[in-house]
Amino acid sequence: MAASADAAVLVGLGSERNFPVVQLAAQEAAAHGRPLHLLHTFDWHAAFAADTVAAPRDRAEELITQGAQLAHQVEPGLTVRGEIVEGDMLPTLIRRSETAFLLAVGDGGMAGSGECVPANTPAVQLAARAGCPLLVVRREPPPQGPVLVGVDGSPSSNLALEWALECAARRCTRLLAMRVVEPDEDAEAVTAQLTEVVDRYAARRTEVPVECRSVSGDPGPVLIETSRSAQVTLVAARGDEPGRGMLGAVAQSLLYHSPAPVIVVRGLAEAPLTRPQDRPERDQRP
Repeated sequence: MAASADAAVLVGLGSERNFPVVQLAAQEAAAHGRPLHLLHTFDWHAAFAADTVAAPRDRAEELITQGAQLAHQVEPGLTVRGEIVEGDMLPTLIRRSETAFLLAVGDGGMAGSGECVPANTPAVQLAARAGCPLLVVRREPPPQGPVLVGVDGSPSSNLALEWALECAARRCTRLLAMRVVEPDEDAEAVTAQLTEVVDRYAARRTEVPVECRSVSGDPGPVLIETSRSAQVTLVAARGDEPGRGMLGAVAQSLLYHSPAPVIVVRGLAEAPLTRPQDRPERDQRP
């Protein structure tokens, strides 16, 4: 699926705890020239159980207003829409993600908790089922490091690479493309393969400084450690893991343990991420 030209960055705004999500999502929306859509789900059954029916609805409207004000503080020229819908947040976000450019949510305190993360955690469910890329925001702001992307040679990881190049270009920062290899693999040959793939995609974004790195080890821990100095980490929802389900082991590890914001790239067709007006002339089609 390719997002439409007016597809928004969608934020699941459940409470004030999601305001860090609004801040980073506003920056993403502005960088990609997209509107920001704040969505809050409302439970009428809970409203009728409250002291007054109007109070929970008023609080929901206040939350949307505060979120929009915060987004405009971060990006004054940004187009921000707010919406309150009846229903549960998770199925609503999964449904709305089918037409979104990017979905942004909080991590629910996963990173750094040191606990076993249930598979039904909302961020994990969305990473496995969303119809667009998912941005999972941490509570602490990230460092101003590179954009990190894990590449394993699979078609889905190449899509993550393409998205990562666009993210680096929008942020005016460098890209670190990393391939983690088995101890018995030829690291030099793998690095050459990685460089060839990255060069092919980077030809569309020549302004982005790129570093290719092959490291021997376990992909999850290696990428988690490297992500500590990254401003955002990107990974395909499922890379070269045909036996896995909707979410691969590496994506799960980064979701659970990376201190950096993570973008799980999913829901994309193999088409250029850049909008037509952003492409070099050699990429234009008649």
